[in-house]
Amino acid sequence: MKLYISADIEGVTGIASWDETNKDKGNHYTQFQEQMTAEVNAACEVAVEMGYDEILIKDAHDTGRNLILEKLPECVRLIRGWAGHPLSMVQEIDKGFKAAMFIGYHSRAGTGSNPMAHTMSSMRLASVNLNGKDISEFYLHGLAASYYGVPVVMVTGDQGLCTEVQERNENIATVPVLEGVGNSTISIHPNKALKLIRETTRTALAGDLEKCLLPLDDHFEIRLTFKRHQDAYVASFYPGAELESDHVALFRADDYFEIMRFMLLAW
Repeated sequence: MKLYISADIEGVTGIASWDETNKDKGNHYTQFQEQMTAEVNAACEVAVEMGYDEILIKDAHDTGRNLILEKLPECVRLIRGWAGHPLSMVQEIDKGFKAAMFIGYHSRAGTGSNPMAHTMSSMRLASVNLNGKDISEFYLHGLAASYYGVPVVMVTGDQGLCTEVQERNENIATVPVLEGVGNSTISIHPNKALKLIRETTRTALAGDLEKCLLPLDDHFEIRLTFKRHQDAYVASFYPGAELESDHVALFRADDYFEIMRFMLLAW
């Protein structure tokens, strides 16, 4: 059986600041690189025990070069770096995977539940809105997984994101490991987080996986609100896109893959 894991860092246990996420600038980056790896490994170990013999992991934070490969089970394959593929944080996912998990994910742009809340680009995008609702990286890529018939069965990260996940689909298991308060975070102990991830992975993979699929609409309208009006202007020249207002580029499609292609090339 095949399992897909996408891993980010802004929702890893204990993290609180941008400099802790950056391998070139953060004095404490290594601590959270190791915790990110440990949280992914906790899910992998349980999955292997439950019969998953192929696990593909996308290192989906920043450079895509964060996870420590030798600390993961030998059955994994790890995608490092960025191919430039529209599937982005779920690159290489396809219908051959039985389930997917998102680990270390975070709240969407415009929310206060994580000091590092953002959607795709903290520098360029103020919000990403799909069919009238602001969305997170979880939802953007969860729909991409559903596009291939792969259910996202577990998400770990901050409390704000976990609340959103439950609102989207109450069957998806969540592990909230921290919550944001202003420019601070309140976190559980890292060892407790690993224990909860192991327990929740076992429960999630033993459940009715199909119930975790996120439904896809028949038509999509995506609005990217840029922090700089110049960037919205440039994005509006993507084929089929338009400049809805000074800061907002709008794109419509019936095929969700086209939404992901627009996301790749427009921002």
